Amino acid sequence: MDGLANPAGLIGAAIGAGVGWIDYRIVSGLVTRKLRETDRSATEAERRDYERRIVLAQRILMVAIVPVFAGLGYWLGRTISGWGI
Repeated sequence: MDGLANPAGLIGAAIGAGVGWIDYRIVSGLVTRKLRETDRSATEAERRDYERRIVLAQRILMVAIVPVFAGLGYWLGRTISGWGI
């Protein structure tokens, strides 16, 4: 079975995405906690802007981490199954 949509690759990608999601939650929790510890906002507007930036950082982390783990899972699934790339 050739092509990108083989069962081993798709299963590996799904498992990789799950592992990536768990990793994202751990990393974003640590980053968020450290960022909130460094918050020096004096006014409510500064605090809202700081929170907006934290949410942006969390979204960037999600877009960077989850697809990488899904790709690694896909590659590992195809490699282990013997279909190769």
